[in-house]
Amino acid sequence: MINDIKYLENLAKQVRVKILDIITTAKSSHLGCSFSIVEILIVLYYEILDITLENWRSVNRERFILSKGHACAALYTVLWQKGFITEDTLNTYYQNGSLLGAHPSLDTIPGIEASTGSLGHGLSIGCGLAYANKLNNLNKKVYVLIGDGECNEGTIWEAALFANHHRLNNLIVILDRNKIQGYGYTEEIIKLEPLQMKWQSFGWNVLRVNGHDITLLVETFNSIQNNEGPTIIIADTLHGKCVDFLENKLEWHYRSPTEEEFKKAKECLV
Repeated sequence: MINDIKYLENLAKQVRVKILDIITTAKSSHLGCSFSIVEILIVLYYEILDITLENWRSVNRERFILSKGHACAALYTVLWQKGFITEDTLNTYYQNGSLLGAHPSLDTIPGIEASTGSLGHGLSIGCGLAYANKLNNLNKKVYVLIGDGECNEGTIWEAALFANHHRLNNLIVILDRNKIQGYGYTEEIIKLEPLQMKWQSFGWNVLRVNGHDITLLVETFNSIQNNEGPTIIIADTLHGKCVDFLENKLEWHYRSPTEEEFKKAKECLV
């Protein structure tokens, strides 16, 4: 590993505290699904991705797309930790006149590769970028993080067919399997399991991992070498991870904390 595991775990804690701060201040939502992807983003940005403030405009660069754009508070916070944006900018999240909307928009701040939030579109964009890299003989990977509820969208499976047909071995998808979507638990809305078999039947290499275990995440990403086709990592996560009264509770998809709940949540995180 490039970084010490304790350092990365502490970063994850700091990121959750900041996410809680900006969402509570803005009275916005999507706290639970932002918390579920924190370790994934930490591992990507600190151990895997070759993306820096200096190279992120280079044609010959890796790319990351947050397809589940409603969890952008987590992405904004990690970009702040990496120096892509200032804390003053981050603190304007979801406020009038801010560059940081409730979904990421292309070209608003460094590090945002695509406007996302209309579910099911990020993977198609990632397929196009990965295909273009192959056509241009660029040996750079494209990473796309999708949600499990997002897999209800037909465009996900159209993109999955495209990626396999063109053998996009430079495309890596991470599926945040937190088991909650906007209006219910995923298995109650539209049954998704067995997810591994479904992606395998579409010709993908499929890996499954605990999405909060930093060591396992690093090992899993590093194990992807010279695959013949696209790869998906199904990351089992917990909606609202690290705050007991948020964990696996549907209401925290759209609610923002009250002042009292904010204090209780912060006590769990620090």
